[in-house]
Amino acid sequence: MGAVTTAEMRALEARAAANGWSEARLLTLAGQRLGHALAAFFPTPGTLIGYLGKGHNAGDAIVAMRVLERDYGWHTAARAAHPVQDWAPLTRAQWQDPAPPSLLENAPDWGALRRPLVLLDGLLGLGASGALREPLAALAGEMAYLRQHAGARVAAVDLPSGVDPDTGACCAGAVTADVTFMIGAAKRGLLTATAAPATGALAVVPLEPLSPPPGGDLELISPLAMGAGKAPRPFDFHKGMAGRVHLLAGSAAYTGAAVLAASGALRGGAGLIVLYAPPAAAPVIAAKCPCEIIVRACANPLEMLEDAPDALVIGPGLGAVAGAFAAGMVELLDRAPMPAVLDADALNFLARHGLLDRLRDTQVLTPHPGEFRRLAPDLADLPRETAARLFVARHPVTLLLKGCRSLVTRHGDPLWCNATGSPAMATGGQGDLLAGVLGAQLAAGLPAVAAAATAAWLCGRAAELALTGRAASEQSLTPSDLLTRLGGAFNDWREARR
Repeated sequence: MGAVTTAEMRALEARAAANGWSEARLLTLAGQRLGHALAAFFPTPGTLIGYLGKGHNAGDAIVAMRVLERDYGWHTAARAAHPVQDWAPLTRAQWQDPAPPSLLENAPDWGALRRPLVLLDGLLGLGASGALREPLAALAGEMAYLRQHAGARVAAVDLPSGVDPDTGACCAGAVTADVTFMIGAAKRGLLTATAAPATGALAVVPLEPLSPPPGGDLELISPLAMGAGKAPRPFDFHKGMAGRVHLLAGSAAYTGAAVLAASGALRGGAGLIVLYAPPAAAPVIAAKCPCEIIVRACANPLEMLEDAPDALVIGPGLGAVAGAFAAGMVELLDRAPMPAVLDADALNFLARHGLLDRLRDTQVLTPHPGEFRRLAPDLADLPRETAARLFVARHPVTLLLKGCRSLVTRHGDPLWCNATGSPAMATGGQGDLLAGVLGAQLAAGLPAVAAAATAAWLCGRAAELALTGRAASEQSLTPSDLLTRLGGAFNDWREARR
């Protein structure tokens, strides 16, 4: 979904007005859609407290609060920065019709509230700029306290108050959100790494009258904007049509990486998975793998090309290879005609042996920041968005640059920014799982950029789903937990529910 500036958003609003959409009608639709989006992201009904300024963002929040109460059984209340009589007329009308929600004069007694506790930031909208002033600053501080000490989660309406929607710059005292629901279209500055600590996960609340035109150089990975992976499988579908993934992964020291990558391919939809592992590690890896995965001892990486795989995944847990095995790796990278995911130790191998000038357009590279520094040390300290674009200008590959806002691009394509994910994913093995899911998407025939974008979204969404119950936390979540949630993530992608 194309990202827009504030000026471009205003132009979209003017276009909607010219087409007969009144501000009142747009606000009501935005608030209703926001309410349903909040319920999808926070599926267990609890208590939501709206933090309201006096503009239309507060109006959106009020409508959403009514939807949550009426349709989903949430308890709601509000904290207001200004007297009701000072609010924008439309916001005041939404507050009074049909009856105002409960208005809290003081900070909530959070110990007595039904959980989960969600705070909805509707203090400021697109028109605001600069540092938060009183009384907004005090309410932002209250949200920060409840998030820090009371287990509250913060959802922002359109943008976290105090974050510049064009640049992503965060002023002192800006609201820190766990998820930001952007109304109508993605806001350009909120997609940047600069804004990520304040925005959290990203979602777009679709409003057809405010949909941006296609094209642009910066896009949000979203099922609303991408058609890949939506159609159901034909009833006569078989495993050959799902694709065959071959993986070269694992070592005596890193058996788990191979298992996670192969399991990711399995849960990612591949029809047949063959895991090639160095002979010394293959028996241990085979004992740990799901029974659906074929494990073969591999003395020469070229063995991966047997039996016509549709996609390759090379590198998770391989460790440093040398001698004849390393020579086979070079030959494999040169000869493999099918799409290939190069991850982890395959990336380190490229950097160590100076092979980047031999990269090809069939390859997808998936570095984390440390691996990217080894691949392109002169780019690593640049803004992530700039570094990603410069890297693919040099090399004919698709790049999936991992991080809290993973980026996907190739030369001549937009820069795609992932919307999903959680700090709970800061655990070893998440990248191995992602590599396997990506291999499955490539084997299914998706173009490289679409496959990488979809895989990143799915893994991030699986983490979000795993955290919706009481059984997992940011501290306890493991990559294996994501495997059981990938099915739900696929369903959400197909139905554009997130």
